[in-house]
Amino acid sequence: MDSLRSLFLPELPWWNLLIRGVVVYAAVLVLLRMSGKRQVAQMGLAEFVALLLISNAVQNSMNGGDNSLVGGLILAGTIIILARGFQYATFRSRKFEQLIQGRPRLLIHRGEIIHRNLSKEMLNMRELKMILRRQGIHNLADVEQAVLESDGFVSVTKKTEPELEAELHRTDVRR
Repeated sequence: MDSLRSLFLPELPWWNLLIRGVVVYAAVLVLLRMSGKRQVAQMGLAEFVALLLISNAVQNSMNGGDNSLVGGLILAGTIIILARGFQYATFRSRKFEQLIQGRPRLLIHRGEIIHRNLSKEMLNMRELKMILRRQGIHNLADVEQAVLESDGFVSVTKKTEPELEAELHRTDVRR
């Protein structure tokens, strides 16, 4: 009977699990936000392993040793409600969205790379070129602008044909 009770009923009070879930969720959110925009969307193997280990590391701080079914459901519900709450708050408030998700950053403007912004986002040229190739761009001169969005993806706007022709003409005239 005791094993059945420990399977279903939490060892800790429900409010304790709720508070633990909120604190750990907020802490992990802040830590991931500090890691930068590209870390989440352009996740490499090292970042993926770190994310898995973080989830394992915070598990005990969330459940406080409680392995009951109801305790797990309380924590899962807490996480889902918090995620939905943050989603709603970022939808309703631009300032809150920028605080949580960050701001987009211009990486390329009119074919010119903005190295200062690449450094701020810890992106190197090899990574930038790889991102551009994935979008079918092999020449930086074809790019009107590239923006690292707040969700970590890079949006690229190509130059139009008249812009490319005008730039080629300007280049020919300069020589």
